[in-house]
Amino acid sequence: MSAEDTETDISGVKVMVIDDSKTIRRTAESLLKKAGCEVMTAIDGFEALAMIADHHPDVIFVDIMMPRLDGYQTCALIKHNEVYKGIPVIMLSSKDGLFDRARGRIVGSEQYLTKPFTKDELLGAIRRYATKAA
Repeated sequence: MSAEDTETDISGVKVMVIDDSKTIRRTAESLLKKAGCEVMTAIDGFEALAMIADHHPDVIFVDIMMPRLDGYQTCALIKHNEVYKGIPVIMLSSKDGLFDRARGRIVGSEQYLTKPFTKDELLGAIRRYATKAA
């Protein structure tokens, strides 16, 4: 990561975190709010899809393993929608397998972060994609 990446101001960037784990949502929300981001959280893909229409986030983090609508399905639905397909989607998973990464790419995700992620990984991903979305 270059110095430029760490200096990019991400305050005001709208970030959505979709994860069925309350701990992950709270951790991500806390880190992102300290960096000045506007944060929305959703417990699963169904809840998230309704919120995306209302809030139009700049970057979306989505957990792969969720009940009802998993991360791959959620990402695919976002990427197949003309209005929202430009929103960068970053997959979150506790599995770091090649198959999972490949499947994430197939459904259109921009990046894949393995949990537990670090503050730098989280903020770095936003800096990398939010500037493109802005």
